Amino acid sequence: MPSQRPVKAVITDWGGVLTSPLADAIAVWLTADRIDAEQYRNVMRAWVKQAYDGAGTNPIHGLEDGSLSVAEFERLLAAELLTVDGGPVEAAGLIARMFGAFSPVEPMYAALRAARAAGARTALLSNSWGNDYPRDLFADLFDAVVISAEVGMRKPDERIFRHALDLLGLDAAECVFIDDIEHNIRAAEALGIRGIHHTDPDTTIAELRDLDLLA
Repeated sequence: MPSQRPVKAVITDWGGVLTSPLADAIAVWLTADRIDAEQYRNVMRAWVKQAYDGAGTNPIHGLEDGSLSVAEFERLLAAELLTVDGGPVEAAGLIARMFGAFSPVEPMYAALRAARAAGARTALLSNSWGNDYPRDLFADLFDAVVISAEVGMRKPDERIFRHALDLLGLDAAECVFIDDIEHNIRAAEALGIRGIHHTDPDTTIAELRDLDLLA
């Protein structure tokens, strides 16, 4: 069998890959804001399913592709939620509170720096939820930055992957994509990009090493 082409670039998600797990941040927020956790999970399960199974559109689509403002998304989500006492949830600043417990995962940052220092190109490909990204880190970390709301496209749409490839100037087969959402990995692989389904830093870093991207 012919050997695969060498990997020349790493494309990575942000939330849940370069940050601590989303579920951990959400758990902190649910407790701090005294949100009815079961109601939140029911709402989000339905919204996420719609966002990824192609059945129509919902607020997640709009938030991620930039067609829905952060304030309007917060209003829509807050209207679906209740506190544990059955009271209303404050909409203003809801997203900032949801993601407030995100913290950087330094081993992943270090791995990207090492891969780039060794000659690989790097790109961020993130579905934004109105997040405050640590942009001060990006200039020295990424050759390209693709944030969904800024380009009007969202994962798993193949167009956003092709946009990232164009910015890198590479073919799909020359890139590997890291994401914690398996649906996005399958979308990348359908284009010929190699996928790493991120579950923990050690496993992902080992897979990057197996691709000869790290010493």
